[in-house]
Amino acid sequence: GGQQGWRGESRGSPQQLAERYADLAASHSEALRQREEREWHNARLRQENARLRLENRRLRRENRCLFRQALLGPGPDKPRADPGEEAEALRAQLGRLQEKHRRALRHLRRCRAASGPEASGAEDGELDELLLEEDEQP
Repeated sequence: GGQQGWRGESRGSPQQLAERYADLAASHSEALRQREEREWHNARLRQENARLRLENRRLRRENRCLFRQALLGPGPDKPRADPGEEAEALRAQLGRLQEKHRRALRHLRRCRAASGPEASGAEDGELDELLLEEDEQP
């Protein structure tokens, strides 16, 4: 015997029922172990997250401080750059900007020549002035 309905009634030999019960108990124990492991892992991740948030705050403060220093220049306790070096750097920068300006004007002149006289626009007066200034410079 032993082959009856499912509501608390036996469906197999006592040995089969004992094996099923042992399997269920083992599955339950494994599920509990995995749950504990996940909880432990999550707790570790929460701690790491908190540590990283603090580190991020510290780095943001440090970045703001460094950015302010870069904007404001050296403080009163730090020596300023040599005025001669600073002037030379500014002269070099001015030279680069003037060269870019000359190249842009030459490009505009070429574009204007390629488009012909019928393509004159409202900005032509200003462009003429710039081109004349460039022609007059040594």
